Amino acid sequence: MSLSTNLQLLVTDIAQIIQHGRGLVRQVINAAMVESYWQIGRLIVEHEQNGEARAEYGKQQLQYLSTQLTDQFGKGFDVTNLRNMRRFYLAFPIRETVSLELSWSHYNLLSRLENPLARQWYQQETATQSWSVRALERQISVLYYERLLASKDKMAVESEAAEQTSALAETAKDYLRDPYILDFLNLPDQTYQESDLELAIISNLQQFLLELGKGFAFVERQQRICFDDQDFYIDLVFYNFKLKCFLLIDLKLGKLTHQDVGQMDTYVRLYNEQRKSHDDNPTIGLILCSETSQAVVKYSVLADNENLFAAKYLAYLPTEAELKRELERERADALLRLNGKLKLESEQ
Repeated sequence: MSLSTNLQLLVTDIAQIIQHGRGLVRQVINAAMVESYWQIGRLIVEHEQNGEARAEYGKQQLQYLSTQLTDQFGKGFDVTNLRNMRRFYLAFPIRETVSLELSWSHYNLLSRLENPLARQWYQQETATQSWSVRALERQISVLYYERLLASKDKMAVESEAAEQTSALAETAKDYLRDPYILDFLNLPDQTYQESDLELAIISNLQQFLLELGKGFAFVERQQRICFDDQDFYIDLVFYNFKLKCFLLIDLKLGKLTHQDVGQMDTYVRLYNEQRKSHDDNPTIGLILCSETSQAVVKYSVLADNENLFAAKYLAYLPTEAELKRELERERADALLRLNGKLKLESEQ
């Protein structure tokens, strides 16, 4: 081995040590910052509670503190930052609920959420999925928590948030979403084709992976599988390292059909036979369409197959009014199904 090669290996080893050390320093600084800001917020709130005219007193107190602390410690203690620390403590008054795994920037975002269940849920997901501040900000902006409550899994999500459990989901259904919000693709209204949708996803793969959920990694686009003299091409293939299985995605414009389900069923069967390793779990098939069909879901293999799914994608972020209508529609559908079941049981 040459001298230059030896030196390069030495540089690489030293660089790894430096990077690791810097990472540890960042963790220590972050933990100290979160702890200090929580304590500062606590002291501000407790002092306010002893004031007479709380609103005016609080305003004067923050201005006085800002002036004094800035003189002593420099930037970082203006009125806005002190108000953020105060809000941080009010949002997380129990010290044990503050995880030092998250940064001050994470908590500054979380503290702005008025709904305590949403706040707890976002905090838990951020820690579980290692969301960056930017990722957390986007998930909040697209009403991720509210969308899940409006989905078929809303009871599970609400229960998970209320109980503050950190247990990971174990089934494919728990890892998939409905609907998927693809507003970041910036697709033209009503004029794009399936190929445009696929290309936009590939061009925005990092954001699509974030929307896709936990543990997914991209494998291939238009992957070919064969059977006898026929070739089949799967739009998108991913692998989930938590579920230890492949995910096949077929992109469809328009309403879900029985043909779409049959095609995906074929893809999954062939993939299990040709590509799945012995230590992989059964392949998951997801038909991503612009409109689902309750009839097709009910009267097709989707109803009985635990590894075949259909989900709706939205090319734009729905308004709160649209979310409310969707929630009301699902409640009405659930009530109709319940009434039908009760009627059937009474007739028997």
